[in-house]
Amino acid sequence: MSKSGTCYLVGAGPGDLGLVTLRAKECIEFADVLVYDALSSPELLNWTKAGCEKIYVGKRAKDHSVPQDQINDLIVEKTKAGKNVVRLKGGDPMIFGRGGEEAAELAAAGVNFEIVPGISSSIAGPAYAGIPVTHRDHNTQLTIFTGHEDPTKGFSSVDYAQLAKAPGTKVFLMGVARLREITSAFIEHGAAPETPIALTRWATTGSQKTIVGSLASIADIAERENFSSPAVAVIGNVVKERQKINWFEKRPLFGKRIVVTRTREQAGELSKALRDLGADVIELPTIRIEGPPDRHEFAELVTHAHEYDWLVFTSPNGVERFFDAFFASYADARSLGNPRIAAIGEGTAKKIREYRFAVDLIPERFVAEGLIDAFKKQDIENLTMLWVKAAETRDIVGEGLTALGAIVDNCVAYQTVAETEDPTGARARLEEEGADLITFTSSSTVDHFFALGLDWPENCGAASIGPVTSDTLRKQGMKPTFEASKHDIPGLTAAIVKHFQAKRG
Repeated sequence: MSKSGTCYLVGAGPGDLGLVTLRAKECIEFADVLVYDALSSPELLNWTKAGCEKIYVGKRAKDHSVPQDQINDLIVEKTKAGKNVVRLKGGDPMIFGRGGEEAAELAAAGVNFEIVPGISSSIAGPAYAGIPVTHRDHNTQLTIFTGHEDPTKGFSSVDYAQLAKAPGTKVFLMGVARLREITSAFIEHGAAPETPIALTRWATTGSQKTIVGSLASIADIAERENFSSPAVAVIGNVVKERQKINWFEKRPLFGKRIVVTRTREQAGELSKALRDLGADVIELPTIRIEGPPDRHEFAELVTHAHEYDWLVFTSPNGVERFFDAFFASYADARSLGNPRIAAIGEGTAKKIREYRFAVDLIPERFVAEGLIDAFKKQDIENLTMLWVKAAETRDIVGEGLTALGAIVDNCVAYQTVAETEDPTGARARLEEEGADLITFTSSSTVDHFFALGLDWPENCGAASIGPVTSDTLRKQGMKPTFEASKHDIPGLTAAIVKHFQAKRG
């Protein structure tokens, strides 16, 4: 009989990836089975290991969620089968997340379980809207209640008479659909109609939106703004603090939906930079990196890298593949010998430095032609060079170096292929919600994006990292909205901010 595994009831936080706990990330990474709801951060699914069974049990649009008793049976069954099961819930599983019910079922079944708290939207949502739920000038009490009770009970256990009389801040979740009913109940039981109230939807994400009013006016405001769930509501004088400390919604890219088309592994750097600036990021990888077509030849060239005068790297992917293969053969970095090292740009150089190797040459222009121009200032005639490249890379570097008298060997470290998986539903989200900007960091991201056959969103721009990528966009019939002057991720990020600042101006 197989040994029972462990079920982890994990809080996924309110939406911002930075608010996921380290323990939650650790659990997702070692999970054999991931049972999840409709998450504010679908990128969490990218943290799962290869072979993890992902089971969606939440509710999207008009699709009905899996009944709770079936979810209970599922997590018990998978845990008894010896699996490490992660039951992933938005916010905190024990704050109106039915985590207590699931824990009771696991306990009754006699299986191991652990509760991993998460940051609840009941506190994080207001904080990102510039509203502290407690404040010495306004309150000494905080009450949290749900606006959506179990419909099978047949009665309400929310005592609005007590809530209306209670001092301090009141926060309620899942109550947008019953907003008028809830606010009317407060007023009916003695709460002042002019009491401030704020609602924040999709809190802590780039899609966040906040409306402010009074108990008497907020339902009309919500209808006029077509304000829908999911949202957290705050009632009380603390709402007045928003005028002074509304920080998140003032970020330079707030309210802008931006698509990142890089590989799933590489998307993080650009996505984080954009999210930190307030953008709503859709990670839609169009390519993925696979090993070289001829693995034996690649390994042979890496093994003999110490025999070359120069190593030339033209992408961070090439750097990573090369050094991973090198250290698989050699335990000592000194085995590389003393070749000089060239990088096409700062991004590639940064990756080289991560392996504790210095970079001897970086061109002023981070393109193949710029690299050749930089080598023209060197005496490389009859020097041996190992060019670490992708299978589909242009031959400009090899041909240019050869023309300068160097002896060049091509070391094909990887190949770029189409990304066929879409575990986060990014393509559907782009089609349904549109975007303000789609970013392209290489020609391959351009070609593979257009190969998906998706309609280009209305009023959406195309951001290019450099001239080669821009040329590929034009070949696809799409004029780049702008091109980064510095052809790396920080340069592209700066260009995006400048673009939207100019549009606001």
